[in-house]
Amino acid sequence: MKLRLISGLTLLLITALSGCGGSEDKAPAEVAKDNTAEVEAYYAEHPDFFSFKTPADLPADLHWENGMDLPDIGSPEAKKGGTQYMALQDFPRTLRLVGPDANGSFRTYILDYNHVNPAHRHPDKFTFYPGTAESWAVDMENRTVYVKLNPKARWSDGEPLTSDDFLFMFFMFQSSYIVAPWMNNWYSTQYTNITRYDEHTYSITAVEAKPDLDFMVLNLPGMPQHFFRELGEDYVDRYQWRNVPSTGPFVIRDEDIQKGRSIALTRIKDWWARDLKYWRNRYNPDRIQLSVIRETPKVFEAFKRGDIDVFGLGLAEYWYEKLPDSDPDVQQGYIHKSVFYNDRPRATWGLWINSSKPLLDNRDIRVGIQHASNWGLVIEKFFRGDYTRLNTASDGFGEFSHPTLKARDFDIDAALAAFARAGFTQRGPDGILVNDQGQRLSFTLTTGYEGQKDILTILKEEAAKAGLEFRLEVLDSTAAFKLAREKKHDIQFTAFSTFLEMYPRYWGTMHSDTAYDDAFLDDGSVNPQRKVKTQTNNLEEFADPEMDRLIDAYRKSSDKDEMIELAHRMDELHHDYAAWVPGYYDPFYRIGHWRWVRFPEFFNHKHSENYLEYWVHWIDTDLKQQTLDARKTGEAFEPEITVYEQFR
Repeated sequence: MKLRLISGLTLLLITALSGCGGSEDKAPAEVAKDNTAEVEAYYAEHPDFFSFKTPADLPADLHWENGMDLPDIGSPEAKKGGTQYMALQDFPRTLRLVGPDANGSFRTYILDYNHVNPAHRHPDKFTFYPGTAESWAVDMENRTVYVKLNPKARWSDGEPLTSDDFLFMFFMFQSSYIVAPWMNNWYSTQYTNITRYDEHTYSITAVEAKPDLDFMVLNLPGMPQHFFRELGEDYVDRYQWRNVPSTGPFVIRDEDIQKGRSIALTRIKDWWARDLKYWRNRYNPDRIQLSVIRETPKVFEAFKRGDIDVFGLGLAEYWYEKLPDSDPDVQQGYIHKSVFYNDRPRATWGLWINSSKPLLDNRDIRVGIQHASNWGLVIEKFFRGDYTRLNTASDGFGEFSHPTLKARDFDIDAALAAFARAGFTQRGPDGILVNDQGQRLSFTLTTGYEGQKDILTILKEEAAKAGLEFRLEVLDSTAAFKLAREKKHDIQFTAFSTFLEMYPRYWGTMHSDTAYDDAFLDDGSVNPQRKVKTQTNNLEEFADPEMDRLIDAYRKSSDKDEMIELAHRMDELHHDYAAWVPGYYDPFYRIGHWRWVRFPEFFNHKHSENYLEYWVHWIDTDLKQQTLDARKTGEAFEPEITVYEQFR
């Protein structure tokens, strides 16, 4: 489904608001417009997709549920107030939620961990609790989920959330304006209808009755139609630095954006969900102050000074050496150390090989890189044996994860044999392999994780034993991810976070539609004129007709057993293609936090990705003053080094 543009809109010339980082950021004048007529015309042109009915048309036999029988999430001991001080490695490149550069790490603060959807999976039970919906009903036979919104739900600018915002979401995400191919595909191919019954009641029908049909609908966020009234061809620039209203508790104020330096989120004091079960006692700080500190050692220094409240201690260097249990601040009880074992799908840490690049388009080269990558030594030396090797990009999805597939071992002989099959049989004077044309077996290995650069050093030193050279490149996180999304990388060390959902996704990272424009000819052969498709998550440039067929079948299937079989076969194909070198996963997260950062007795929830995800912690301002005073006088408290293993 493609968006047809409607011309003749009334245009008014207005002066844009100046940027928030000083006079040098002043934006050029913009043309304001109202796309209401265009949106309504789009609905009218697609009557099968956009329907309008009345409450009397709702099926009479629906079974409505509300998830109110689940355990609460926050702690009744939590206190509101205070400022949490945090660090960003790089300033966000945009405040847009979708489109170029929008999928960076900062999106976590404004969407993933802030926006309230109609319903959310419970972080311990995996069933749904209410968000902006007050109830919902699932009709599996007709592939439809019905939703009744909570009339109290509001956008952060005070406007009410209505069914119209969910209809508009489909208009927006199906539109080419947003320059987001994955969004366009998903919202155009996975759903067949949205019906408005009244201001607060709607239904969405999916293409197939997937086992997680409820998740497919209840997880859809809605988009504020009133805010995007100017959505058009200049969307990317027009909305680059506009603060998108959210249904969540935090908002970014224009005056709190200091471009290149800092950005802050402020809690909405009268947030509509503040006192509701599942949402009360969460999102407790009044303000989240994020300052740009580009280097991890400097972030740690700021943490030790007390300028930063929490520091991630996932890296063994920081857990064991930089902040050992014997550290005076730990022993005097000023800084607490916590380890929490979680249970959820794992982030896909590894080497993402761009198979569209010369030499890397040769499978033998890629297989050789697999065997020349010594992740066992990385885990032993860098992570002190605390982490575990990944086997597939689908680990952590229970029965959907492949039961027997294993990552290739570090094996110099196997690597040399693979490189020899690709014509690299002779070593140069520095030990790096060369072929008959004098080409060196050398590739740039990029990362955006400065704190993990020593991982790359280990990989580089070990790969050289197999005649492979890794040229290391460490960029800031935003620049590195931009390089990969533009498909300009050779090999990138990175990871995609995973959602808390029933089964893994494949289309975004492995379908040819996300690798090339017109990847194959009608007969299935490679299109010699195909062009690399940018701004997708297919960092491998994986394109295989058989994988496409399996992905398409997987997306259409409503049979759980069939989907499991397809997932296993796709993992096997992905393994065989060898453009992703499985790295590691951490079965826990570790943090250091000043004693004024408080957590519930259970610390966090089973499926939490990190300490921040469910915002169950709080800042105790009285304890902060007490701790700061104690540091001056030398008063000590009981040290707290705690391992939470209830979900191990």
